[in-house]
Amino acid sequence: MNKSEIVATFPHIANYAYAFKYLFEKGFEVSYMIPPPITKKTIELGSRHSPDYVCAPFKYCMGCYIEALELGANCLMQIYGACRLNYYGELNARILRDMGYKFEFFDMAEVNWRSPKSVFEHFKIINPEMSIVKIAAAAPVTIAIVQALDKFEDYIRRNVGFEVNDGEFDATYKEYLNKLENVANGKEFAVLTKTYRKKLADIETNKPAKISKVGMVGDYYTVQEPFSNYFMEKELAKFGMEVHREMNFTTSVIHKTGKKKCKIAEKYAKFNIGATANSTIAEAIKFAKMGCDGIIQVKSFGCTPEIDAMPILDNVSKDFNIPVLHFSFDSQTSETGVRTRLEAFYDMVEARKNK
Repeated sequence: MNKSEIVATFPHIANYAYAFKYLFEKGFEVSYMIPPPITKKTIELGSRHSPDYVCAPFKYCMGCYIEALELGANCLMQIYGACRLNYYGELNARILRDMGYKFEFFDMAEVNWRSPKSVFEHFKIINPEMSIVKIAAAAPVTIAIVQALDKFEDYIRRNVGFEVNDGEFDATYKEYLNKLENVANGKEFAVLTKTYRKKLADIETNKPAKISKVGMVGDYYTVQEPFSNYFMEKELAKFGMEVHREMNFTTSVIHKTGKKKCKIAEKYAKFNIGATANSTIAEAIKFAKMGCDGIIQVKSFGCTPEIDAMPILDNVSKDFNIPVLHFSFDSQTSETGVRTRLEAFYDMVEARKNK
């Protein structure tokens, strides 16, 4: 397959597809397909073709792959991690090939990252004719896009429930993403980002002096992909709560804060529990110390490291006198039930503050 025939894709997680698109098209010089937005159909497809008891992120990835393959993608990507995520790629590929799909598969879990030769040879799966020079030129811009996305979303997360004109934050950010999809180079990206940073800052808000703040923690996928947690951040914003979340690509991948967070969490967990569990504990401690009124843990059903973190979070709750609410998500989770529990949590937080 030559590079003109390659159409690469990656499963949805937050809005990072816009960064991947730049890297693949400007660095690897291949076409990149942003999968269709996740819908109920996506998770239904993924669940139908996944093992029953596999965690929900696997099912979301599988659904994204199937939808992308049906639209013409032929080079699939999968990341690796410190849990069962390391096995996702091989299982994803086997199931999809058994279904009759033809594609190349780039599984990061198979790369020996300590060997430049192994990395180079594996990346040839994406484009056998790739140019290291062009990849090196595209990489810093890609990193800058990731950081810009995280900064924008962090600002929106803390202010979205308080705009004077309802929906203005979402509309402005969507406009930015639409233009970001087709930026030609780093200079164009910088100008675009500066323009929309000002547009977001200029949105009029009416934020009370005293508001309830909630910190969100949880497993890597579920806390970042809004569809998988039923757009919980927006639901909390409807109550007029200021939402804080630290887990994103900037902190975990670019700044690599994992060891630092293990250090913060060591009073409660002397060893690395696995995956993002220690980060969950450390972030909960941070949110408690910064004066949040509550903490919400979101995780996929069956995520063992996050299950191990639950009793530890309950200890954090007792020590800092802060309520912690646990949510476990799967393809069968009731959306109505989630909203009901969030409403009850909000009422409890407000009652505690008034008392």
